[in-house]
Amino acid sequence: MPKIIIEENRCKGCELCLDACPKKHIRMGKRLNLRGILPAVIVEETECTACQNCAVVCPDVAITVYK
Repeated sequence: MPKIIIEENRCKGCELCLDACPKKHIRMGKRLNLRGILPAVIVEETECTACQNCAVVCPDVAITVYK
C-alpha cells in the first residue's frame, strides 16, 4: 500500500497537488500550519495509486510518496 507524507509546515497552500491527483484524494486542511496557511492533506490514502503526480508538481518539495 502506498504511503504519502505531506509536510504541513513546508506547504504554502498553492493547491497544485489537488489538480495533479487523478483520484482527487488531496484536499486543503482545516487547521493552519506554522506559516498561517491551510496545508494540503491526504484524505483517501488507501485509494492512492502512488502515481507521484502530487510530489512532482509540489514547488516546495513538501510531498513524498512511498510505493
